[in-house]
Amino acid sequence: MLNVVLPSGSLQKPTTELFAAAGLTITTTDSRSYEAAIDDPRASLVRWMRPQEIPVYVAEGLFDIGIGGYDWIEERQCQDAVEVIAKFSYSRQTNRPVRLVVAVAKDAPMNSAKDIAPGSRITTEYVEVSRRYFASLGIPVKIEFSYGATEAKIPEIADVAVELTESGSSLRANGLKIIDTVMESSTVLMANKAAWLDPAKRQPIEELLSLLNGTLAARNKVLLKMNVPTDSLNDVLNVLPSMKNPTISKLAGGDVDYWAVESVVEKSTLNVLIPQLKAAKAEGILELPIAKIIP
Repeated sequence: MLNVVLPSGSLQKPTTELFAAAGLTITTTDSRSYEAAIDDPRASLVRWMRPQEIPVYVAEGLFDIGIGGYDWIEERQCQDAVEVIAKFSYSRQTNRPVRLVVAVAKDAPMNSAKDIAPGSRITTEYVEVSRRYFASLGIPVKIEFSYGATEAKIPEIADVAVELTESGSSLRANGLKIIDTVMESSTVLMANKAAWLDPAKRQPIEELLSLLNGTLAARNKVLLKMNVPTDSLNDVLNVLPSMKNPTISKLAGGDVDYWAVESVVEKSTLNVLIPQLKAAKAEGILELPIAKIIP
């Protein structure tokens, strides 16, 4: 039985959606409650916590596993205290990693981090990461913790912002430009090291991970099924992508000169792929959703 900590805030909704799609429905008695439950016998205790706190609680063994951003593992200096066992391809709004960037006013003369003057004022939530970053550049700066609205503090209150971004649009909207990337961060599944080394806990952790990874692997993919005449089979197979090889079987009826073909493909390719399959003489094309892909 596992104690699980999940991220509140901007990661709460995509985390809830991922677990639900994996058949691990999360329920919370009240929208303001930190207590939750997962409809699975392997999860005995579930809590919503701020992502900033999760690496520390997992490192201390208060929870066996947690989900959060790798950026906070670095900021809370828990790199050696927790086991990162998976990177998940989702973030606050997208399915790609986020970046911790260095940003200045768009009309500032700095075009790279090396142009930042010694003694500059840095505003950020990531004080420790920023300290290490500017130390590596050999630039002495004054780093101040930001309680929010970091972009709004440039240039009147601070000279430089070190801020997390997905697309950079919010920074640009606030008149800032990015001059360097400190690090990339993904949503990760982290485990307490002792729990990860305990066979009784590691097995349920790996089982839950398999369900979550299988759900993520199925995102943006569909199953295509079609009927293909024998004389067009090679033409269709030359067009049709697959995870390994398409599945092919003879249609029932001894004199029916047709094959049933199916394959898993990227959903984003369908607008081009389906006309190509039709041109290759595929018939009765079906597009089916996929819940999980378990290797």
